[in-house]
Amino acid sequence: MKILFVDILYDYGDSNRGLNQIGQLGFKSSFEKLGHEVVPFYYDHLQVDLENLNTNLLQQADQEKPDLIFFMLFRDQFFPETLEKLKKKFKTVNWFGDDTWRFDSFTKKYAPHFSWSITTDKFSIPKYHGLGVKSVIYSQWASISAPASEFLNLSYDRDISFIGQNHPYRTWFIAQLKKKGWKVDCFGYGWENGILSLEDMQKVFCSSKINLNLSNSTEWDLRYLISHPKALAYALKSPKNMSQIKARNFEINCLGGFQLTDYVPSLEDYLQIGKEVICFRNLNEAIQLIDYYLAQDKEREAIRKFAWENAKENHTYLSRLKKVLEEI
Repeated sequence: MKILFVDILYDYGDSNRGLNQIGQLGFKSSFEKLGHEVVPFYYDHLQVDLENLNTNLLQQADQEKPDLIFFMLFRDQFFPETLEKLKKKFKTVNWFGDDTWRFDSFTKKYAPHFSWSITTDKFSIPKYHGLGVKSVIYSQWASISAPASEFLNLSYDRDISFIGQNHPYRTWFIAQLKKKGWKVDCFGYGWENGILSLEDMQKVFCSSKINLNLSNSTEWDLRYLISHPKALAYALKSPKNMSQIKARNFEINCLGGFQLTDYVPSLEDYLQIGKEVICFRNLNEAIQLIDYYLAQDKEREAIRKFAWENAKENHTYLSRLKKVLEEI
């Protein structure tokens, strides 16, 4: 099958942030491994010239005549009328990965203009049906690749690590852990350690006793809201008012790390809480669990290895997209 893959090449469309690893090493690579011909259409450079962008996409679709056009919409770069023209000629699908917080402001506008819609939020499926969109697939974020088992044998040189974009709430949360005397190594956009390659990210996961995942970039913990004059303003301004499952929930496990994460609704549909992942609901619980699992080497290792075995079989983009394509 020939797939026209419409995505941004760089993270958030910004070359300074490096490659869009999920798009390139997750989606595109998985389509190719499944035996499909993938023709990329990257739109980073045309985000300021939407007329030209939409014209170019229509022209490339007519030229390639793909069996499927797979979109990873980022913002409002593509006109609904463009999507309608494509839908009339080709089978089209979009991955809607942020329905927990932008269904009404984004998905609602675009979903009716695709042949199929993929959502990572099962609670949004009735909303699709309310729009008259019946061809909806429930899937989920995943991990880019499963590592070789020898990565599990790396010696520990960190107690706690966090990999993710810097946000005010995350900065505050990690500061509270540091006040307890723990060293927390932070990586990602906005942190002083910077962005990691996939290989280096894997090494951090495997060499950290606890890999912290913070799905929320905003939080209504009163201690956070009064910690800084801008904290409340940021929380009120941010559109991300709901937590969601992230790719990191699967990457930590699949790349060989022990995961401590904030609880997100429906996470239990994918991971066995207590056996594959440990969850907390607030800062106090996180502190209690960190204190416990840093001291429980055997229990922590058993959880880590069980999580890895399950993730490498069930939670890669290869397994996710194979099922998606079978359904379309």
